[in-house]
Amino acid sequence: MILNSVISLAGGLGLFLLGMNLMSDGIEKAAGAKLRSILEMFTTNRVMGMIVGCIFTGIIQSSSACTAMVVSFVNSGLMNLYQAAGVIFGSNIGTTITGQLVSFNLSAYAPIILLFGVLLTMFSKNLTVKKIGDVIIGFGVLFMGIKAMSSSMTALNDTGRITEILMGLKNPLYAIVIGLAVTAVVQSSSVTVSIVLLMAQQHLFVDTNICLYIILGCNIGACTTALIASLAGKKDAKRAALIHLLFNIIGTIIMFIILKIAMDPVSGMLHRISSDEGRFVANAHTIFKVFQVIVLLPFSTLIVKMTYLIVPGKDQKVGYHEAFQLQYIGDKVLFNPSTAVVDGMKELERMASLAYDNLNRSMNALITLDEDDINQVYEVEKNIDFLNNSITHYFVKINQSTLPIEDLKELGSLFHVANDIERIGDHAENIADMAMRRKALGVAFSEDAQSELAQMMASVDAMIEKAIKCILSSGDKTKLMMEISELEGKIDSMEKQFQQHHIDRLTKQQCTAEAGMIFSDVISGLERVSDHALNIVRYLQRRDLAELTE
Repeated sequence: MILNSVISLAGGLGLFLLGMNLMSDGIEKAAGAKLRSILEMFTTNRVMGMIVGCIFTGIIQSSSACTAMVVSFVNSGLMNLYQAAGVIFGSNIGTTITGQLVSFNLSAYAPIILLFGVLLTMFSKNLTVKKIGDVIIGFGVLFMGIKAMSSSMTALNDTGRITEILMGLKNPLYAIVIGLAVTAVVQSSSVTVSIVLLMAQQHLFVDTNICLYIILGCNIGACTTALIASLAGKKDAKRAALIHLLFNIIGTIIMFIILKIAMDPVSGMLHRISSDEGRFVANAHTIFKVFQVIVLLPFSTLIVKMTYLIVPGKDQKVGYHEAFQLQYIGDKVLFNPSTAVVDGMKELERMASLAYDNLNRSMNALITLDEDDINQVYEVEKNIDFLNNSITHYFVKINQSTLPIEDLKELGSLFHVANDIERIGDHAENIADMAMRRKALGVAFSEDAQSELAQMMASVDAMIEKAIKCILSSGDKTKLMMEISELEGKIDSMEKQFQQHHIDRLTKQQCTAEAGMIFSDVISGLERVSDHALNIVRYLQRRDLAELTE
């Protein structure tokens, strides 16, 4: 009898966890990019960040997922620690929504909810609608798991043995440790609180007040996911995870003292506003979290400073010029599906800056014939090739992971962007080859030729700078596209005009044939560089337009 009940309880817990994961993953895939944008836009102050964190976690039904995402944002430089503190505080309130939903006992409607989600997933052709269907399926599975757990707990209660075991749970510290340990294993305070809630509904606790201490332990155990996620990250990522841990440890100490001093008034108030023991647990979880946020939010700056004492020092920065090293992506960098594409784009921006500098270095070498510059062009080009291969492999890898739908659609454009940046690097190498040839042959450029090369290079530089700016900029790129298109048209005209000037100089014997060939090849190469810069912006604009039409 007991064995069957335990098996049924385990199966119900499995369904509950599956439902939670389906809901969280479905929401992140369907709206992850939009949620990321909201987090970036509305976290300018800690109060707004707290509100956004609360709503965000209420939507994705997981403070662990929200905090892990925030840790990733901090690691990527999308958010600073002071902004992260507000979001993390708010996520602690948002996570109580699951317990509130469970306490309303919607299990009777679970089959209908599940059927509706399955119909959406099976018959809709729209990928976003399918993901919404996954969310609804997760919701239905979650409540079917609750129903199974509730039924098994009823059977366990009938045996009397479980009640006898739980009668011995009177020590508040033991209760906190149990809540912490169970939550650390399942990595979700919502799951643990829901189990405690169901047990309370089945009267498995002789004294429901002990549930309040278990809840406090759950809050600390919920920090495990973010702490684990931060291990591979930078020091600021570790500090962000510590903000979550310190908030819950300090909040637990405050609530523990209050409960030890005034358990009867607190418990009495909770019973008065709750219709049953399940609502008692859910309301306690919510009220405790709201109280902790109200008390600790004014001290969020101090908590952030405490993390600097625990994790001192700064990360050793990888400059954009450093060879054969990845700064934002790779095995040694924190990975999160919600920021994976953004991290890749930051690496693309770094690669584009390298290509930009190398092109200017090669043009300088063409005029000065500096051997050190020429050799450095070749070395940097190897680094650009390394970055191109690494970024491309990274995009292939994350294309197979659980990315938000909008981010998946961006990947096709980003492959092209990486290729165009790499081609700009190739043209820099070609110019270095011509510098070597010019030096070997002793070829001289006329003053007019040098002036025209400088004019064309200035316009190409302006184009590449705008293209680099476009890589990480959000919003409408129409104005930027118009500016870069005008520049590209100007460069096309320059190329035709300067080719004619070159022919005129040859005709008047103002330059040698060797110098003329090198000059002609260089300005043709610069014109093609402008084409690649234009392509970068076109692909990025096409990506943004695709998002707007969804």
